[in-house]
Amino acid sequence: MQREELTDFLKKHFPDATFPENTQLPEMIVPAGDIAAVATELKTSKDLAFDYLISLTAVDYKDKFTVVYHMESTLHRHLLVVKTDITDHEQPAVDTVSTLWPTAIFHEREVYDLFGIKFNGHGDLRRLFMDDDYGFPLRKDFSDETRVLTLSK
Repeated sequence: MQREELTDFLKKHFPDATFPENTQLPEMIVPAGDIAAVATELKTSKDLAFDYLISLTAVDYKDKFTVVYHMESTLHRHLLVVKTDITDHEQPAVDTVSTLWPTAIFHEREVYDLFGIKFNGHGDLRRLFMDDDYGFPLRKDFSDETRVLTLSK
């Protein structure tokens, strides 16, 4: 499918999603509560077959988090960016996609470690890099005055 055909197909199958224009890759924004169902359909649909999760990351916009999924169909040779917004900045959470794409196990752990976003249903959600009692360094409100590096002359 070409980009326009893919977007039209997705619009028909995911009426609650929005589709930003003028993006580098086809992009779909879905409600956070729908991400597991949408991801399942994206992977299992014969017409879509997004079998490869390229990356999963997050962005902190101060008033919300956006979880970003880049995926590819190796069968149909098309790419898609799926985003979902999380407005709860105190207890951010979204459902896991690690049961669909095993590579998400570590992607989700990294996002949890650096942003504090929990992935409901993840089998092994623990920190990768930071100590358990350390904050979440990629949050906009993160501050650590005790471990600040200074340049010496």
